Amino acid sequence: MAELLGLAARNAEVPGLGATGWGAVKNRDALRKIWKFRSFSEAWGFMSRVALACEKLNHHPEWSNVYNVVDVTLTTHDCDGLSALDIELAKKMDGFAGAATVVRDHSEPVDCLCKEQARGK
Repeated sequence: MAELLGLAARNAEVPGLGATGWGAVKNRDALRKIWKFRSFSEAWGFMSRVALACEKLNHHPEWSNVYNVVDVTLTTHDCDGLSALDIELAKKMDGFAGAATVVRDHSEPVDCLCKEQARGK
């Protein structure tokens, strides 16, 4: 089972992802990014490459695709929040996206994910 990403790992990893366009999802311990590709075919190719990486990691995103836009949310359901798997998959996705345009006005500032989440512990 995956473990929730601790504060030190969040401080080390999450701000860099924020700089590439990943944002926080309001009221969830999750990352979100939206890409706009030049065509449906480019978007589908991106999703196909990501799908193969997901199978290797055994970790799958919440995502949707409408024509040339791919909207992705990453969180790990096993630990009810961000894990190292989410960070690894986000970086892989960024590498696969190429010259796609990032839609940046969709979520909370990513730095809120660097604070410890109250888990009732």
